[in-house]
Amino acid sequence: MSVQMSIVTQPAQFLSTQRGKLTLVLLCAVAFVDFVDASIVNIALPSMQKALHLSVQGLEWVPGGYLLTYGGFMLLGGRAADLLGRRRVLLAGVVLIGCSSFVGGLAGTSGVLIGARLVQGLGAALTLPAALSILTTSFGDGPDRHRALGVWGAMAGIGSIAGVLFGGLLTEGPGWRWVLFVNPIIVLLLLAPIIRLLPDERGEGQLRNFDALGALLATGGMVLLVYALVQAPSQGWGAGTTIGELAGAAGLLALFVVNELRHSNPLAPLSIFKINGLGFADLTQLTVFIGFFSLFFFLTLYMQEVLHYSAIKTGLAYLPLCVAVGVSSGIASQLLVKVGTRAVMVSGALIAAGGLFWLSHLSVHATFLANILPGTLLASLGIGAVFVGVATAANSGVPADKAGLAAALLNASQQLGGALGLAILTAVATSRTRHLLGAHANTAHALASGFHLALLLGSVFIAASAIVALKATNTKGELETD
Repeated sequence: MSVQMSIVTQPAQFLSTQRGKLTLVLLCAVAFVDFVDASIVNIALPSMQKALHLSVQGLEWVPGGYLLTYGGFMLLGGRAADLLGRRRVLLAGVVLIGCSSFVGGLAGTSGVLIGARLVQGLGAALTLPAALSILTTSFGDGPDRHRALGVWGAMAGIGSIAGVLFGGLLTEGPGWRWVLFVNPIIVLLLLAPIIRLLPDERGEGQLRNFDALGALLATGGMVLLVYALVQAPSQGWGAGTTIGELAGAAGLLALFVVNELRHSNPLAPLSIFKINGLGFADLTQLTVFIGFFSLFFFLTLYMQEVLHYSAIKTGLAYLPLCVAVGVSSGIASQLLVKVGTRAVMVSGALIAAGGLFWLSHLSVHATFLANILPGTLLASLGIGAVFVGVATAANSGVPADKAGLAAALLNASQQLGGALGLAILTAVATSRTRHLLGAHANTAHALASGFHLALLLGSVFIAASAIVALKATNTKGELETD
């Protein structure tokens, strides 16, 4: 059964209108909240641990719980946006984020905090694909959409980096609880513009013959996969529990594929992958984030544990990266029209890989200006271009009734890449550090060596994404080419 959506047709140059500009600002503000939430708690973790007496395993679930439901429910959230109406799903997700963040800020126990982060991730899984699909259906193919996705790509990079910056400022300022309390304030400011600016799309008979089994299999498989990846570093990759969880996730996802091929109204029509290059664009995103996630995680640990930066100094160290990603995204959106998405993605990935390679050679006596800043600027300039190119390629040629699914697939790739990066690179860094400590090496040198190896491997993954990007959709101007 085909899904009928009442798509509101916008002017060909919607971005040139006042309503178009306001719509873009609103959607990017929503995305900014989601991207910030993924990283804002990182610097606040030591303060949370002390205040709520969290164990090391419990502490891992403050960022891990968010990642679990964010990645696990992303596909369901994206398809819900297509079936139930994008504005409705966006509002539901935004409200969930605001309420769960408020509860998390008031948390008196670790269980309440982790539970709030799980719900917060669910809200983000509803919000982000809905927002991106509204963007791609509001702005027409060609320069108009390229500019809009350029700004969106900037928000992806800036939001991820700004989360670390704001986390440091809030933790050492009003306290760690404000890392969560800031969300309800922003949500209250967003609700009225969402209702006034965005069209209320309605489906016709969209719940008839709904693929409930597919929803259960996809969500169960994704949740179990992300859970296994988050737990793998502490449980051990060779542990029976880890192997069982990964096998269980693979089995559920395999059953999901079988179900989708047989169902008359599948949750995620696999025909979407017939769109030229979409799968490779998603795979590029996944591979990039395996490496890119290491930049925040290990560089933050390096600055705090090796160079002994304070939380606020660590956060401020990321400020130049926010500017660089914004500049890079703006330039990339202009280049898309001239050279196409493929060239932008490949060159951006190689530049970003060079930045991480530079950072993998930091010493225990490094200085910010001479050693850290050049590598981080290089990495952020490249990543800004990749974000813009991938977002454009992954949404090119997607029909309006599957825009939410396409957005969900792209963002699920990002979350899985982050989870894989955290699992693989943490295991590598920990193994190297333990080996050196066992050989009686200096603690600072052992930690730095582990971080260096993780960043080096991260640069390899980002460089590999340049090869994958060669197969992604090449959108140039208003034409799509093979």
